[in-house]
Amino acid sequence: MVRILVTGAGGQSGQCLQSISQEYKEVEFVFMNSTELDITDEVRVNEVFSKEHPDYCLNLAAYTAVDKAEDEVDLAYKVNAEAVLYLVKSCQKYNVTLVHISTDFVFDGEKNTPYMVSDVPNPINVYGASKLKGEEYIKASLEKYYIVRTSWVYSDYGHNFKKTMLRLAETRDEVSVVCDQVGCPTDAVELVKYLLFLMQEKQEYGVYHYRGNVVCSWYEFALSIFKENNINIKVNPIGTEEYPSRARRPKYSVLGVIK
Repeated sequence: MVRILVTGAGGQSGQCLQSISQEYKEVEFVFMNSTELDITDEVRVNEVFSKEHPDYCLNLAAYTAVDKAEDEVDLAYKVNAEAVLYLVKSCQKYNVTLVHISTDFVFDGEKNTPYMVSDVPNPINVYGASKLKGEEYIKASLEKYYIVRTSWVYSDYGHNFKKTMLRLAETRDEVSVVCDQVGCPTDAVELVKYLLFLMQEKQEYGVYHYRGNVVCSWYEFALSIFKENNINIKVNPIGTEEYPSRARRPKYSVLGVIK
């Protein structure tokens, strides 16, 4: 039986994985939330690897507050980069394969065609830069790893755009949503299924892109959320400059996926 240590089990993707874990009878999951395993604690990371003897470490722990990261630079790097290095060291020591989620925000958004794995990253905000640093630590020291870049992840758990829109609709008659940033919404359940596929089918190690099939703007994504939930609300399209945010965001961050 394959044994998978899951970090960040209390987050969005972690909760999605727990919700479908019973479907994978041949997998023994060791779920650990941030309280049970703080990946920024190198000693604790080593203790858990030593005790649990996993075949894989599925790292779902991350600092994902894109705007706050501009002011909490050290914390973003501590979680998204330095803590990843601790996981890398334990994976080396105990011969464990690391599976790690990264982001479309490692790219600058200046292209108008999908970003391929071969494209050179150039993040334009702290969050993207911290995630790229984590990628670099993995690639520099491990041979057995899967880095999966994804985008615009949503689900019924955690904090995400879908839940935000539904919450706003409870108290508002209209909302304004950015219409000039384009990407691909990704269902977190489908994302974790893909991560398990890579492990179970023993795909070639390396960097992968995974995202939903629909290319749209945040405005179009909002329209689809309200339509799907039969919510009658006015949605106003606005430009990025009309929605001031702490962090710059890529205008176009569609990930190229090889089917």
